[in-house]
Amino acid sequence: MRYLPLEPADRTAMLAAIGVAGVDELFAAVPKDKLLAELAELPRAKGELEVERELGRLAARNTPAGAVPFFIGAGAYRHHVPATVDHLIQRSEFLTSYTPYQPEITQGTLQYLFEFQTQVALLTGMDVANASMYDGSTSAAEAVLMAHRVTRRKKAIVSGGLHPQYLDVIQTLAHHGGSTVDALPVDPTGAEDIAARIDRETSCVVVQYPSVFGQIRDLTPIADAAHAAGALLVVVVTEVVALGALRSPGAMGADIVAAEGQSIGNGLNFGGPYVGLFATRDKLVRQMPGRLAGETVDAEGRRGYVLTLSTR
Repeated sequence: MRYLPLEPADRTAMLAAIGVAGVDELFAAVPKDKLLAELAELPRAKGELEVERELGRLAARNTPAGAVPFFIGAGAYRHHVPATVDHLIQRSEFLTSYTPYQPEITQGTLQYLFEFQTQVALLTGMDVANASMYDGSTSAAEAVLMAHRVTRRKKAIVSGGLHPQYLDVIQTLAHHGGSTVDALPVDPTGAEDIAARIDRETSCVVVQYPSVFGQIRDLTPIADAAHAAGALLVVVVTEVVALGALRSPGAMGADIVAAEGQSIGNGLNFGGPYVGLFATRDKLVRQMPGRLAGETVDAEGRRGYVLTLSTR
């Protein structure tokens, strides 16, 4: 965006529009001792090379992301992202704020959304995935809200192995939505007995896989206990690449999978936000949040893609 300087007439018009006579009246609420009586004595401006060296010196005080080991479950990960990824996603075919409501002119966008959803569903072992959420933590919170809608209950039991920032987001939405979060104590050993906490008021059990401590466990017993009480199992995954080597949540009975997709193509980007993944069972699809791209056939029998189930 270009910088457009203000003319005196512009300032006068702006002050008149907000109903003050001048700049002094505009800042009248600021204590006098906090206002500068004269311009501060700033050091001389630095040249480009000097600025680069100074910023480089400051950056060198940080610990580089590639200099320390990363452990599955802790949130943000430094993976190799090919240069072609950044190039492709900046092309106009991809980089757009337009929602593809008109399928006749957005088949490319709808097709790659459909293929993205397909890959997420395969990776998580679920029936259907949406076209992404804001990030992993909000995806987890939306999964809890969805479980409330499906079961018509208002209590979520959260494992002590869930990322604490994800728990914060879940609790924030629960606080304003009139629901309850039963968060188990943090337990690095993974010996918590979640099944014993499940009752007929429970809408869902939220478990991270692998846990924030990197623990991997069979979630089938938890899924069985939740289903026996009429509740759902929500599985949260903060490192989705791990699912390429582990048994999928769907194979262990998960009803909803909420994941962070940062590691499949995004840089660290100072901690986010990244991209939330969301997948569920066919029978629950009408309660799933977000957009859904679907495959169809037109009047002439040609394959095409559309936004589907938009009225759900």
